[in-house]
Amino acid sequence: MNYEGWDQDYLKNKELYQNLFDKVMQEDNEKNIEFLEKKIAKYVGREHAVAINSATDALFFSLKCFNVSAGDEVLVSDFSWISSASCILMARATPVFCDIDLDSYHISFDEIKKKTTSKTKALIYTHLFGNMTETKEIEKYCKENNIAFIEDAAQSLGSIYKSRYAGSIGDISSFSFNSNKVISGLSGGGMVLTNVKIIADYLRKLRRHGKGNDHEMLGYNSKMFYTNAAYIEMRFDRIKELQLLRTQVAYKYHEALQDIPVISQIPDDMSMLHNYHKYVVRFENKEIRDEVKDELGAKIHYDKPLSANSMFKLKPCPNAQIASDTILSLPCHPYVTDEEALTTAMIIGVMA
Repeated sequence: MNYEGWDQDYLKNKELYQNLFDKVMQEDNEKNIEFLEKKIAKYVGREHAVAINSATDALFFSLKCFNVSAGDEVLVSDFSWISSASCILMARATPVFCDIDLDSYHISFDEIKKKTTSKTKALIYTHLFGNMTETKEIEKYCKENNIAFIEDAAQSLGSIYKSRYAGSIGDISSFSFNSNKVISGLSGGGMVLTNVKIIADYLRKLRRHGKGNDHEMLGYNSKMFYTNAAYIEMRFDRIKELQLLRTQVAYKYHEALQDIPVISQIPDDMSMLHNYHKYVVRFENKEIRDEVKDELGAKIHYDKPLSANSMFKLKPCPNAQIASDTILSLPCHPYVTDEEALTTAMIIGVMA
């Protein structure tokens, strides 16, 4: 199953891609990329955006902005992509895995409160699959307890909840431009967003070997090149079109699956604009899920809780384990046809 639609987008917009390639190949690849940073910062309502090499670095750098280090604990969902937790180890801190709410797949507020200790320095809050939910109580709790609220919006660029854009929430935010995202780069990429100029200045040094007037501090090689930024901008300028097409695909699935015993992810709250980075369904049990997966050649996001990975070897959180055992992702890019969506739903209906 095709999960990205890269080839179809290129073929449909071939002239656009080729003209841009001709332009960028005649430019300096280390050219300033503020044009992209300013555009996305304005779109989400942040004061500053700093483009870097990956969303993993974006999360790691976000932790460094709040001096998270050895001896500190960071609260994180047990159900997410590995970067949500590996960045904590990169900062030499300890990840504290929290269970999720199964209706949203987001970290549970009850778990956050239960697992906060005197060592808790930060919370990484992931908007999984492009979905967003209410976070104001959690933000208030973090502020009252001096916990940095780090918004992991890697999957949710374009999503909006009650007029709040993904990427505008909490103390600092991050996006991903990996190839499977709604807006992707030629070679991936990430971005950190903040309202604090001192933090933005620090991030710009951090991404380029600590360089200010000279190499003022230990930094990293995490800059984004102009060519990649130009392609991200071209796709970002089409975000409304691409998101509408994904939404149409999601509702094709939703309509076709209505009478089938699976749980799908269409927000009931009309205040939510979903970018449908992923369209996921959940089955009654692992056996049925695995049979459908094999029949469709589909993907699982994610096949085990973060804590169950060999690098941690911890007991998984119960709801995170349920999600990993029963969830399945269906292709949800702009070029999924009616026939493909209906055939997928039909196979699920027969086997579920």
